[in-house]
Amino acid sequence: MTEKRSSRPGGRQAAVRVKTAKKRSVSSARWLERQLNDPYVAEAQKRGFRSRAAFKLLQLDDKFRLLAPGRRVVDLGAAPGGWTQVAVERVRSNSSTGGGQVVGLDILEMDEVPGAITMQADFLDETAPGRLKAALGGPADVVLSDMAAPTTGHAQTDHLRIMGLAEAAYDFAEEVLAPGGAFVCKLFQGGAERDLLDRLKRDFAIVRHAKPAASRADSSETYLVATGFRGGAAKRTDEDNRDGE
Repeated sequence: MTEKRSSRPGGRQAAVRVKTAKKRSVSSARWLERQLNDPYVAEAQKRGFRSRAAFKLLQLDDKFRLLAPGRRVVDLGAAPGGWTQVAVERVRSNSSTGGGQVVGLDILEMDEVPGAITMQADFLDETAPGRLKAALGGPADVVLSDMAAPTTGHAQTDHLRIMGLAEAAYDFAEEVLAPGGAFVCKLFQGGAERDLLDRLKRDFAIVRHAKPAASRADSSETYLVATGFRGGAAKRTDEDNRDGE
């Protein structure tokens, strides 16, 4: 059995200071300094992860046990592939015995991830759910979304855009999830998520908020983790029962 690797960086690193240069602004110098001093960035490079965001999924999985070996997983907005890499590792989709299946889907072109199927497609396309289930060999056990809409600089507009993206991601998940499945999506705190929460609480047994340690402290991002999907055949049965009352 493959040992599960730690979801936190190991060891300590010396602090790096970055000065402004002739062609470097103060803001870019601050960004570079933060990157160079971020232990998750260093650990991601050390482990071969394509982004520091991989540790967010590792920590979410440690807490909620989403990615058991053998499960079918779809990663929406997968580029550059950090979450897809974690899913491959945790469901053992590159294993010949009892391994799962992972599909990384993005509208952008993405380098292949060993052990996963990568699809360049718009998940909003009406043919996407069928193509996804065909690639997985059946419905998904887990749908992941770490997508974030491009920012405009206007906080209210940006929040509405990320909420619209999260709701679209769930529209897709509702089409492809197997009963008992899980859905994870990124949100930014801002108070306009009630409609999505109501839908998830209706369709899942448990819905929780989580902010993994790898999320930067100054970020308003949080994740919704919904488990125990009551959709598919189970949801249709409930609706039929209510219609017959």
